Formats: sequence, structure tokens, C-alpha cells
Amino acid sequence: MPLRLLIIIVLAVTWWPAAARGWYPRLERETILDPANPAPVVGSIRPYLPAPGETLIELARRSGTGYRAITRANPGIDPWLPPAGREITLPYSFILPAFAGEGITINLAELRLYYVWHENGQTRVRAYPVGIGREGWDTPLGNFTVVSRVKNPSWSAPASIREKSPGTPAMIPPGPNNPLGGFWLGLSIPGYGIHGTTKPLGVGRRVSHGCIRLYPEDIKDLFRRVSLDTPVWIIYQPVKVGLRENRLYIEVHSSETIREDDLLKEAMRQISALNWQDPLDLAALHKAIWEQRGVPTPISLP
Repeated sequence: MPLRLLIIIVLAVTWWPAAARGWYPRLERETILDPANPAPVVGSIRPYLPAPGETLIELARRSGTGYRAITRANPGIDPWLPPAGREITLPYSFILPAFAGEGITINLAELRLYYVWHENGQTRVRAYPVGIGREGWDTPLGNFTVVSRVKNPSWSAPASIREKSPGTPAMIPPGPNNPLGGFWLGLSIPGYGIHGTTKPLGVGRRVSHGCIRLYPEDIKDLFRRVSLDTPVWIIYQPVKVGLRENRLYIEVHSSETIREDDLLKEAMRQISALNWQDPLDLAALHKAIWEQRGVPTPISLP
């Protein structure tokens, strides 16, 4: 058996979660942030060989990465028919957004929620893939707080939804048919919140009516960590630049509203803000902006 194939199989056995969950980094030690690093690269990308007939849609759910994250990280691969024996990249690594302070930060550009907290004198981070508002039901940008915490919530359908879908019940009680899932974190903007879902394949997509959806396992984990008055920042940041072991990285997410030239300008602005003085790999920089794979990519020369 080839050595690389053996390594991938061993990784899959040793770190694959016993139950599906989306939050990462997978290794506990990787959740600790270095206070001296203003823009840390967190976590590790993992290789994976899909089983025969396994689609990227299924793998997104099983690996907990979210649909768009896994398809963007693997360009050119048919999400319904991945080539047999083709290695898949699982995007378990990220650059922490510049605005991510203690509390919750949701970056709509990458469909990811970050939770930063302090524990035993250390600052830690955990990331969760999310589903957000679809076109016409955009998730709002801004600074908010958590104003309610409800386990087993009921769902009251807004009038706007009942008008577009007349058969929608006015209220759905807690249970398997409740679109909020098992947990609700209400935000200070009325009608919006962070919650679970009965349709986990929608995580990592623009599918909601504006709220933020998490995998059922993830909202359960986040809910127990978050208290009332926790700050929530909802941002749109398709370009992030970060540092790891004296190397410079960039992470670019696809944007429907920002041109590549402007993405490059934003990347250079962030590089300047980090006071980076060493040479850049300009070919790698331009390639990352053009491909927009959503994974940290080195752009400094070794």
C-alpha cells in the first residue's frame, strides 16, 4: 500500500469524529490562540479519500465542513461524482478574522461562525460552519448581543413567510418538525437568531430567511458556552491575511459583489497593517485571489 494512502487512512481513523459535528479545530491544542500573533492561522487542512459513491454533499455533512466550504476547497471536482481514488481536501484550517474579539463573530463571506473565549488563562477559538440568509432574505450586518437563550423553542412563522407560503403553520411546537431545531440564541435585532436546523444539508449555503443555522450537534455545543449579553459581530470579510511560523498566508472566499482588483487591494492593505517586510510570492498571491478556494495559502517566499 502506498505510504501516502496509508497516512490518509490512519488520519481518517484517528481524528474522524465519532458523531458528526462541524466545529473545529479538531485538535484541542490548536484551539489556543497565541497572544503575540495579531492574525493567527488556526487548525490544519486534512486529506481524505471518499468511499465509493460518496458525494461531496454527503461528505460536507459527515465531515462537518459545510457544502460551499468543501466544494470551494476542491475546485474542479464534481460534488455528485468525485473521481474514485481522488484525494479530497477537508478545510479544517482558517485565518481568524481581524474583528474576532471575545464572543461570537459571524463572517458571511465564508459562512462560518467563530466563538472566542477565555479559559484557564488562555484565549481559545472554535469555528462552526453556518447557513445564512438567501437572496432577498439577507442576514444583517452589524454589532448585536445575545438577548435570549431557549432550549426546545417553538417557532412562530413571520407574516412575511406566511404570505409567500400560505400553507405555513402560524406556530410549530418543539419537536422534530421545528425548523429552529433544539436551541435558539436570540439576537438584539428582533426576529433574528442563531439556531439549529432540521435540514442539515443547508449548512454551508445561503438558504435561510436571514437567521444563522448550525448543525444540530454544533448549536448544542455553542449554546452551552454562550451566555446572555454575549457580543455578536456579523461581518463580510472575503479576504483575510494571517501569520504562522514566520510565514504569511492569505485566505480568499468567493464574493459576488467585490472585484478581484479590489480583493487584491484589500489583501495588500492587510499585509501592510501587519508590517510585513519580507518578499511576497506574487504568483501565489494572485493565484489565491483568482481561485478563491477559502483555505489558508502561503504567499511569502520560504
